[in-house]
Amino acid sequence: QVQLVESGGGLVQAGGSLKLSCAISGNIFSFAAMGWYRQAPGKERELVARIITRRGSTNYADAVKGRFTISTDNGKNTVYLQMNSLKPEDTAVYFCNAGLNTVGPGPYWGKGTLVTVSS
Repeated sequence: QVQLVESGGGLVQAGGSLKLSCAISGNIFSFAAMGWYRQAPGKERELVARIITRRGSTNYADAVKGRFTISTDNGKNTVYLQMNSLKPEDTAVYFCNAGLNTVGPGPYWGKGTLVTVSS
C-alpha cells in the first residue's frame, strides 16, 4: 500500500521560508510524477508544483513561480518543496501526490501539512 507522509509545515512570517518533505513508501521511480497541491479554506485544491520523476522536468503554478522549488532525493524516496518569499495567500494545507502517469493528479495522496503565513 502506498503511503505518502508530509512534514515541515508550520507558522512563518511573510517573507520567510519553509521546506516541506514528502516521504514515499517505496521506490520513487514507481511513480511517473510527484506533485504538491494545496487547499486553502473555502477553496478548491490546486496544483502548486509537479515533477516528472525520470526526466526531472518540473512545472509550477503561476502564483508560485520563482519562489517555490520542487525537488527529489531519489536515494531517500523523498520529494521536497522549498518555499521562499512566502505570502499570506500561500496559507493552506499542502498535500503530496503521486501519479502513475504524467497527466493530472495521481491517485495517491498524503494527509497534508498545514502552512500558515502571517502578515
